[in-house]
Amino acid sequence: MNRILITGGAGFLGSHLCDSLLETGADVVCVDNFFSGYKDNIRHLFSHPYFELIRHDITHPLFLEVDKIYNLACPASPLHYQHNAIKTVKTSVMGTINMLGLAKRIKARILLASTSEIYGNPAVHPQQESYWGNVNPVGIRSCYDEGKRVAETLMMDYHRQNNVDTRIVRIFNTYGPRMAINDGRVVSNFIVQALRGEPVTVYGDGTQTRSFCYVSDLIDAFIMTMDKEGFTQPVNLGNSAESTILELAEKIIKLTKSSSKIIRKPLPSDDPVRRCPDISLAKEKLGWQPKIGLEEGLLKTIAYFRERLDLKKK
Repeated sequence: MNRILITGGAGFLGSHLCDSLLETGADVVCVDNFFSGYKDNIRHLFSHPYFELIRHDITHPLFLEVDKIYNLACPASPLHYQHNAIKTVKTSVMGTINMLGLAKRIKARILLASTSEIYGNPAVHPQQESYWGNVNPVGIRSCYDEGKRVAETLMMDYHRQNNVDTRIVRIFNTYGPRMAINDGRVVSNFIVQALRGEPVTVYGDGTQTRSFCYVSDLIDAFIMTMDKEGFTQPVNLGNSAESTILELAEKIIKLTKSSSKIIRKPLPSDDPVRRCPDISLAKEKLGWQPKIGLEEGLLKTIAYFRERLDLKKK
């Protein structure tokens, strides 16, 4: 049987990955320190015979016997990763060192959940894996951006020097059920504001773009990347359909049938102006591309938040 470790397994992406891997018959060990993950995301798995939960912070070593490691542990929204910037860097750097050390010892394959943030405020568009990025190393977002850049460096060095079997995925904006209500990311912010009838807050003039990938598409790509033999170079995973933040806000207000009005606030520093993946490599090497369109995915996400917000009122 495949025994798989998922760090950050109680988070938004990690919990969906737990579900998908358990459906394949794998034995899943979920590790989380619950800084930005929630037990509610995985509560439905507690009675599953092949699911195990360990409360642990990966900035400290972990000793287990597994076949594969998905290293997802790290707060991923600006609200959470700026809350404790030093902890964010430590999770990306020391956490990745600890997981690579484990992979080296037990000869496990390891996948790093990296991010499109490693491209910073990109000077090329759309972003290809060959682009080295435009990152402010001393800005308020650098704890996350530079942490993940160092994590990628560590992955490649452990691969070259110690022959560790590594995979690197660069994740572009992902959304879907189990995002936290207070997540601070644009999709969840807009949906929660619209459902509550509050003003929908657009930062800047709203012309900045993002590309939104529904969570099930991304999880499929994770598993395909992990299972692809000899695929050690970084790969972009996301939806290449680009939309402006203003378009997203208008679409969410319409889909929620909300009376909310759009208000504008100043753009935070180092916020990227355009963000869109070139996913040619994923299509070519993995045969993967997203299947769920923005409207379909938003309707599923809105239904989730509607239910969660009702629960909060009771």
